[in-house]
Amino acid sequence: MQTLGLSESTPKTEGRLKNLFWPSIRNEVDVDYLGRQGYWICFGVAVVTLAFNLFTGSVWGGIFESTFFFLGGVGVRARSRFAAIAVFCAYLLSALLLQRLTGQGFGILRIIFLALLLANIRGTWLSAMWRTSATEPPPMPLDKTIWDKLSDRLPIFLWPKTKWILYVMAVLENAALVFALFAPREWLK
Repeated sequence: MQTLGLSESTPKTEGRLKNLFWPSIRNEVDVDYLGRQGYWICFGVAVVTLAFNLFTGSVWGGIFESTFFFLGGVGVRARSRFAAIAVFCAYLLSALLLQRLTGQGFGILRIIFLALLLANIRGTWLSAMWRTSATEPPPMPLDKTIWDKLSDRLPIFLWPKTKWILYVMAVLENAALVFALFAPREWLK
């Protein structure tokens, strides 16, 4: 049982919050867990972004941004460092832009999402380094529930087909946010 990683003789010393905000990797299961966690964080950011933009009337912008965050989550699940960095930068730049335009950019929810997206960067970096030195095969993707299929099977299917779309979207999103952040206010109205 212990060889398979199904039970441990010593209890885990990490709490849920530490594992969420400052993950560590001890085995291949931790690597898989970090990828799944990063995917769900990006998925949540995509849903919140879409809801916020639909509520404010920015339908096409909301669809573009939520697709970008969703594909970024697919990239994080596939252990793409670029995807993790691009999603974090876009979310940070959008918070800075919102702060500049309205004075209300950094709410508690946005700060929590920024911290989680920063943890995604660390997690993908650690998992990419772990995979090069791993001696055991990665865990089999789960597909028993709809949530397993959404977080395990869908990214495996989508990533090879959509990574170039994410790269283009990341450049467009981050360039537009940097431009809007430094452009005169009159241009943004």
